[in-house]
Amino acid sequence: MTINIYDNANEMATALRQTPEYTALKTAFAKMKADPVAYGLFQQMEKLQAEFQQKQASGQEISDDDIQKMRDFSGKLMQIDLMKDLMSCEQEMNRVMDELNQIVTKPITELYQD
Repeated sequence: MTINIYDNANEMATALRQTPEYTALKTAFAKMKADPVAYGLFQQMEKLQAEFQQKQASGQEISDDDIQKMRDFSGKLMQIDLMKDLMSCEQEMNRVMDELNQIVTKPITELYQD
């Protein structure tokens, strides 16, 4: 009998959508997205992050000014309660994803420990 791990992964994705952490994240994102100011700042932050990633991928150096700009912008975002809530929910979701990753990669980890 052949096991299709992709079917299992799709089942896990379905189950993940039913967790309290996912539901909280989805709700927090919807609330933030409904606020024009918060969502506008969120989109600007995503744009800045994409620019940073593009610089890193192309081997360009990220300047101290770039870093300070990102810090200043992050500080501005964290003054908005909707963003604080979203970040808190993201942290919880990341915790769940880290735990799942440990479970899924356990066979490989064990393989190298023997």
